[in-house]
Amino acid sequence: MICYKPIGIIQSPFKEPQGTPVQTTAAQDVEGIIEVYPEYAEGLKDIEGFSHLILLYHLHLAKEADLVVKPFLGDELHGVFATRSPGRPNSIGFSVVRLIKVEKNRLFIRDLDILDKTPLLDIKPYVAKFDVRQDVKDGWFERNMHKLTKIRDDGRFAK
Repeated sequence: MICYKPIGIIQSPFKEPQGTPVQTTAAQDVEGIIEVYPEYAEGLKDIEGFSHLILLYHLHLAKEADLVVKPFLGDELHGVFATRSPGRPNSIGFSVVRLIKVEKNRLFIRDLDILDKTPLLDIKPYVAKFDVRQDVKDGWFERNMHKLTKIRDDGRFAK
């Protein structure tokens, strides 16, 4: 058995899945706050030097996964591991957000596509020299990317 203990909670303007942006690129300038629990606050030392953060979190309202799904950006069925559907065998989400400022154990962020009260599992700094890749293939997403800025969660994957 694998057990994770949240290190904090994410505060967001999105109170329910329906209407939430499906990716951070569709959530430009949406603001939120990460409250890191006091026992983990020391781990934030030097985080203010980064412009972006990778957040790993528990998709606490996601339904149990089907292994073949019809994702938001497509009209065809795909294996869940070829999608970013929130319904997954392990309800782990990730987002890359902009860090605006740090006040003690609170991180003020933008480009937020996460539901309010989402349990935060981990924070990692986004480092362009490590995280940007060349010669990337976007699979079936490539022919649907033009839809991204308009798409919001339709609530299909919530409990």
